[in-house]
Amino acid sequence: MIKELYAEVVGTGSALPPKVVTNVDLERIVDTSDEWIYTRTGIRERHIAEEGEPASKYASIAAERALEDAGVRPEQLDFILVATVTPDTPFPSTSCIVQKKLGAPRAACMDVSAGCSGFIYGLVTADNLIKTGSYKTILVVGVELLSKITDWTDRGTCVLLADGAGAAVLRASEKKTGILGTHLGSDGSLGHLLHMPGGGSLNPATHETIEAKYHYLKMSGNEVFKHAVQVMGDISEKLLDVVGLKREDISLLVPHQANLRIIQATARRLKLPMDKVYVNIDRYGNTSSATIPIALDEINRLGLVKPGDVLLMVAFGAGFTWGVAALEWSKQNTPSS
Repeated sequence: MIKELYAEVVGTGSALPPKVVTNVDLERIVDTSDEWIYTRTGIRERHIAEEGEPASKYASIAAERALEDAGVRPEQLDFILVATVTPDTPFPSTSCIVQKKLGAPRAACMDVSAGCSGFIYGLVTADNLIKTGSYKTILVVGVELLSKITDWTDRGTCVLLADGAGAAVLRASEKKTGILGTHLGSDGSLGHLLHMPGGGSLNPATHETIEAKYHYLKMSGNEVFKHAVQVMGDISEKLLDVVGLKREDISLLVPHQANLRIIQATARRLKLPMDKVYVNIDRYGNTSSATIPIALDEINRLGLVKPGDVLLMVAFGAGFTWGVAALEWSKQNTPSS
């Protein structure tokens, strides 16, 4: 008889650049104010990488911390998934670079490009790889250095974006724990509302594309906000229904940290008080695919969940893409160092 397998989170890690840029700092370079930024986004400061630092640097640090937390050696990894839209290079994949830095020769490697939904897409991929029985131990990393694709003259985007990495180690378990259910979705017809037009085969780097600022992130903020609020609430309710969970079963909502108003709207939709919602956007800004795993690591190390608690993680990002996962926490917390 084939035993049913589940993917449980056995370790977490995160890494942030030391440099902190506050809203007051941004007042000096763009027409904005601390009050304007905070009241519209909930952000007070963000971490920004230095010139010459690649995404793989922070991905590897977060991964090392997650492996240490899990008690897993790099050579025990079967698969490495890295979610990012700011890879070191178009190829080789950032996951392969992380593999080399970790010293994990057995692991297969793959990058995932799903914008801010990237970590959830990676988590769902890992969950299904484990359920097939093909892989037992998988590292999932979300990492972004969005400062590298930010137009620092555009106050509509530069006040939001930041850098960082988070990671989780998933391992096969015969106990009904870990990832209880997931849902993914996309709508490519709306991709033009959040994109970077340059750098690919459509608009490769030329003097013209550089002068036109094609190599910076472009966003129609109001439209993205409207769709994110609707979709994050919809898919959260749908997943709870599918897996047979009630709102009261959610110990903690862990949403993508894009905008405090989006987070609050999702909480209202689920009828959850804000004390059951994890928020760190004020300290880190929007790190895209890294927001949820950074939050997961903080939750672990601050002891905010215990075995048996249910976390609901939900994200919305470029593509448009979206994803949600229900996770039953099964590990003892790791004290903050």
